[in-house]
Amino acid sequence: MDILISEDLDAPAIEELSRKFTVVRDATLWKDAAALKAKISTAGAILVRNQTQLSADVLAAAHRLVAIGRVGVGLDNIDVAAATKLGIVVIAPLNANAVSVAELSLGLMLALARKIPLADRSTKAGAWDRKGCTGRELDGKALAVCGFGRIGRLVALRARAFGLSVRTYDPFVPANSPALAEAGSELCEQLEEALSVADFVSVHLPLTDQTRHLFNTRTIAAIKRGAYFINTSRGGVVDERVLLLALQTGHLAGAALDVRETEPPQTRGALEDLDQVILTPHIGSFTVEAQARTFAAVGEDLRRVLRGQPAENFVNLARPGR
Repeated sequence: MDILISEDLDAPAIEELSRKFTVVRDATLWKDAAALKAKISTAGAILVRNQTQLSADVLAAAHRLVAIGRVGVGLDNIDVAAATKLGIVVIAPLNANAVSVAELSLGLMLALARKIPLADRSTKAGAWDRKGCTGRELDGKALAVCGFGRIGRLVALRARAFGLSVRTYDPFVPANSPALAEAGSELCEQLEEALSVADFVSVHLPLTDQTRHLFNTRTIAAIKRGAYFINTSRGGVVDERVLLLALQTGHLAGAALDVRETEPPQTRGALEDLDQVILTPHIGSFTVEAQARTFAAVGEDLRRVLRGQPAENFVNLARPGR
């Protein structure tokens, strides 16, 4: 086959690919590593979102694979180093989802501060509890943006329009970065420095060995008491047990999580029962516009690579090795 699709993906760009290449879909493959290895062995390219785990072991079985198309931003489900060694180009249009994720982050921030989900639920249940739904303004508050990549920058820019002052933590951003000046954001050398004054914390970090459980007992305790915590990046950067305790004790006033440590969660936990918590099913990139941009960009690059041309949205420099 030319292209293997291992998750439940559908878009006009895929139909276009199907007219020009042999495309095989199996939306259950991501659940079965053995079946995935068997199928990927004959594929020229594979199209995934975030459920398919393309480990070094799986990629070693992909004898014809020249390209991986990632519909989304995070790359924690793909062993990029292994792909590079094997001459497999990883395609990911990293800018395509940025606006949608940034807008969701601001939406969750507003929803937390104004208790919009609670007001909606109680009113639909027949109550008219205006006092119980008293919220807080964003204007004049402080925001800590953790991670100043494409999405973090857009969040900082938009936050200023709401009257928030912005502090940023990102060890890879220089203090003289023009993007910081454009966003009117102050760079903090230490994470705790940004967290200690924040009324809102918005997380925009990739999941790596260095960021896994970056928000733990020490760092969550450093967050200003009564602050709100928003994570639209990757669930693994937060220790959910520590976050839950901070919410139950009142150290944090609320949290909004679009991502979880396990997706989807296998069991219903205590986070689901807290009124001050908003949970959404990893919908940051799920807008009509972002999906159209992403699928179109990945589809075009897969066409290019399968025809022996270079990809435009590559994230690694892979010499063809197969």
